[in-house]
Amino acid sequence: MATTLERKQQISINDPQLEISEEAPAFTEDFESKLADAQTQLEMLHSQRKNLERQKLALEDLNHRKQEFMNGQLDLTEKLSSAITTIERELFEAKQEMEDLEQTKSAFTTHLRKIETLNPEAWPKDNLNTELQSALLTLDKAEDEYEQAVSYFTGSKRSGVFGGSSSPSRGARGGSDFQSTLLNGLAFNLPVILLGSLALIVYLLK
Repeated sequence: MATTLERKQQISINDPQLEISEEAPAFTEDFESKLADAQTQLEMLHSQRKNLERQKLALEDLNHRKQEFMNGQLDLTEKLSSAITTIERELFEAKQEMEDLEQTKSAFTTHLRKIETLNPEAWPKDNLNTELQSALLTLDKAEDEYEQAVSYFTGSKRSGVFGGSSSPSRGARGGSDFQSTLLNGLAFNLPVILLGSLALIVYLLK
């Protein structure tokens, strides 16, 4: 009987050890699974961190390019606006000059036609003085307007249409240099003198 009881006690004592041995593999597998999960999450976090760094660099590059664009946009906007303003001013001035030239051309054409119609040989003897005075007045008006036009366009881009120079005005002929005044006066009045001389010759020949 004693032997049978001892065997039962030994079996009872050994039962917990058997239970511990059976639970040990299950605990190890659970730990390894958690470790694997943690390692996977760590790798994911590492990958996410790299992605965030790449996105940050890409965003910084994008902002840098955006700033370069904005600087270029501002610079080019200022250049184009300034150029447009200058062009508009040049066009306005050119248009004004063209209008002035057109008016000057019209006036010169009128004076030229009047001068070309002057024919001293056709003037009657009894009205020669009146005709001569009228002809001289016509020449004076034409010359005055020519001098005004030359003075007006002097220094402008269109001054070359008058040959770049003009004969002195009557006001300039009142200077202190008598010789220069005399020569300029002679050159200025030469057409009038010639026309008057021609009229006198025609009158005397009739």
